[in-house]
Amino acid sequence: MQPSPLADQSFIDAVMHIENQLDNVVDHGSDDELFIASYLQGHFAVISRPLEMEQNATIDLLDATVKESLQQAFDNNELEADDQKKVTALWQQLVNGARR
Repeated sequence: MQPSPLADQSFIDAVMHIENQLDNVVDHGSDDELFIASYLQGHFAVISRPLEMEQNATIDLLDATVKESLQQAFDNNELEADDQKKVTALWQQLVNGARR
């Protein structure tokens, strides 16, 4: 049995919003959009799940942690510069949408 999240409901809702948006790209996006969303989804899932178990989880903390994770990956040359820009832009769009 999985433990219940400790994060505030607004954080859980924001995570669900981002997950739904990423799933929408998987369902309806082009091959390029699918690649970008899938790459981002990997980073997001690894970060968001543990944060859901933290009482002090916030969108700002999620945003900063995802950006840090992405930057580490980019520094390791995991993606071409153009794809890095696309991943960063998609993340910014998703996190801004979740803050509304």
